[in-house]
Amino acid sequence: MAEKNITPLAFRQLIREGKFTEPTSGYCPGFAQANLIILPKEEAYDFLLFAQRNPKACPLLEVTDVGERLTKYVAKDCDIATDFPKYWIYRDGVKTEEVTDISSYWQDDFVAFVIGCSFSFESEMIDAGIEIRHNTMGCNVPMYITNIDCVPAGRFSGKMVVSMRPIPSNQLVKTVTVTAALPKVHGSPIHIGDPKEIGITDVAHPDFGDPVEIRPGETTVFWPCGVTPQSIVMNVKPKLAITHAPGHMLVTDVKNVDLKE
Repeated sequence: MAEKNITPLAFRQLIREGKFTEPTSGYCPGFAQANLIILPKEEAYDFLLFAQRNPKACPLLEVTDVGERLTKYVAKDCDIATDFPKYWIYRDGVKTEEVTDISSYWQDDFVAFVIGCSFSFESEMIDAGIEIRHNTMGCNVPMYITNIDCVPAGRFSGKMVVSMRPIPSNQLVKTVTVTAALPKVHGSPIHIGDPKEIGITDVAHPDFGDPVEIRPGETTVFWPCGVTPQSIVMNVKPKLAITHAPGHMLVTDVKNVDLKE
C-alpha cells in the first residue's frame, strides 16, 4: 500500500514496478487522474471524433502519436504500457484478459487516448467537506451502464457509463458547484436522484466497481464516466482494444487547479 500523499511520479514508479495494483481513488490528492483506451490507428480517427462529440463522458487530456508509449503533455516519464495499475484486453468486444503491464501486447500502430477521470475532482469535494463514500469504505467507485445514448461517430456508438456517489441532500448544490468547475474531468453531474430514470434498475449491483452504502437523507448523484469506452467497445466489438481496469487510473502531473474554468 502506498502513502496517499505520494508524488505522482513516485506513485507511477510503484505501479510500473508492480508494487501497486489497487484502485487509485484518494491517491495523490490535487492531481488529475485519467482513464485509457488504446486502439489501432485504423480505429483511432473514429474514436477521436466520438470523444469530441461526447466531451462529458470522454474529455480528452491527451492523444498519443501512433506507436508512442510515452506521454508528452499530462506527465513526464510516463509509460502508457506500464503506469496504470491494471489493464483490460478486449477482443471482438469481449474482455479476455486482465494484466498489470501491456508491454508484450504493444503494437506499432497503437494510439492511446488519455481521458479525464472523476477521481480528479474528489479531492476538491473533500476540501469542500463532502464525504467520498467509496474512499471511506475502502472500495472502488460504483459504475453503471445507463440508457443514455452517446452521440455516435463512425463505427463507435453505445450507452454512457456513469459513476455514482451518495451525497447528503443539503450538500447537493455545493457538489454540483465544485464538480462543474472541472469540466475536463467530467464536470457537473448528468443525473441526480432516481437511478431508474437513467436505466439503472438496481443501484446495489453496479456493472463495474463496488456497491456503496446509501444512508438516509442522501441522494444518488451520477457523473459521466471514463469507463464509457468499455461500454462502446462491448457494443461495436472492434477486433482489439485495450483499456484501463475501471478504478485503476493513471495519476498525471496535471494539477486539478489547472483544469478549472
